Amino acid sequence: MRPEIPGNTMIRDATPSDPYEVFAAWLKEAEEKELNDHNAMCLASVDANGMPSARMVLLKDWDHEGFVFYTNFESRKGEQLLAHPKAALMFHWKSVRRSVRVEGMVEQVTSEEADAYFASRPKQSQIGAWASDQSRPLTGRFELEKKVAKFAAKYGLGTVPRPPHWSGFRVRPQRIEFWQDGPFRLHDRLVYHSVPGGTEQSWTTERLYP
Repeated sequence: MRPEIPGNTMIRDATPSDPYEVFAAWLKEAEEKELNDHNAMCLASVDANGMPSARMVLLKDWDHEGFVFYTNFESRKGEQLLAHPKAALMFHWKSVRRSVRVEGMVEQVTSEEADAYFASRPKQSQIGAWASDQSRPLTGRFELEKKVAKFAAKYGLGTVPRPPHWSGFRVRPQRIEFWQDGPFRLHDRLVYHSVPGGTEQSWTTERLYP
């Protein structure tokens, strides 16, 4: 028998009109209880043949406009998202037995947003963004280390500029599902659907069988 689920049960007891209210509360609890990378999320995209591809990335910003992460636009995921700007995200927090699924359209962040975040990164991570031809074939670790050394020498002094191929994506949700583990597999599932039109985003909700 699984133990009772800790923490608040807001999606069982209530249905907030704003899904971001639920997300903020859950993310805060995950930050307190998840051992590593509470902001990790699985990102799924599709290629030209409609074949899905998934990988883990880190959420770097979020608000009522959507969920933001950064990457090399010449990577596999970057090329897929530029060609087919739609994606799914999934947060899974084992420590609190909850998950959040997001589906929506994808857009690029502004240059100002990308510049600000890149400037906040550790210098070694900035250099790594220049050195890594992400998703491209690599003959061996030494090849990567040589490129790191090359750009470390080039940008050893002063500010490291943001590479032109490195920026961020924002996933604008059309559907957000909150899942909370329940005893005897009787989980709680609450889905928010974005209502098209209007100047402000509004949502309809429905509950799903587990």
